[in-house]
Amino acid sequence: MRLELGRRVRCTDDELGELTDLVVDPVKKRVTHLVVKSRHGVGEAHLVPIELAEAGEGTEILLTCALADARALPNAEEFAYLRLGEMPKGDPDWDVGVTTPLALPYYESGGLDYGFGMGQDLGMVYDRVPKGEVEVRRSSSVMTTDGHYVGDVDGFLVDEEDQITHFVLERGHLWGRREVTVPIGAVAKVESDTVTVNLSSDEIGALPAHKIHRWPLVGGN
Repeated sequence: MRLELGRRVRCTDDELGELTDLVVDPVKKRVTHLVVKSRHGVGEAHLVPIELAEAGEGTEILLTCALADARALPNAEEFAYLRLGEMPKGDPDWDVGVTTPLALPYYESGGLDYGFGMGQDLGMVYDRVPKGEVEVRRSSSVMTTDGHYVGDVDGFLVDEEDQITHFVLERGHLWGRREVTVPIGAVAKVESDTVTVNLSSDEIGALPAHKIHRWPLVGGN
């Protein structure tokens, strides 16, 4: 099953939203949950166990439960108001996954000098993930072990046991984006928002790649 980030997720009776993130066991390199959010930007971020997912038509993902049951699943997304440099704290059952700072600018003045800067407080949206697991999204960075950025995660391929067999790396510039399918054996580690590979930039460049054609989804599909 190809878990392509950004694709539609449907229940047995209606649409739930789109796949925005994946929660991964970094030791077993196994997908454990999908994070599904409304495609209209309104609603909760549902934490869906991978056992409920199966391949649908094309790249669509089907859930083997009704919409009401899916909406009753835990909400991954949380909000915290923090001091600058502070991070949300986990708890005994949950770790902090992907974080998105929401900066709160302020306007300060002194005599004749005026400036626009950052205050000492900010809001942060973050996802809760099960203890010991990590979260990966489409914009998550792919790095080599020597610290070079080589692209972004675009999705994962999993087998019947939900083990990751490959991940899809998207690299290149806006008008020359290409997909490279990287075997999971080449992955050194998976952390929240970052995948590190045991390959050099040249070795990644030598892997088979094809150009990406992303067309607008007709009728919201």
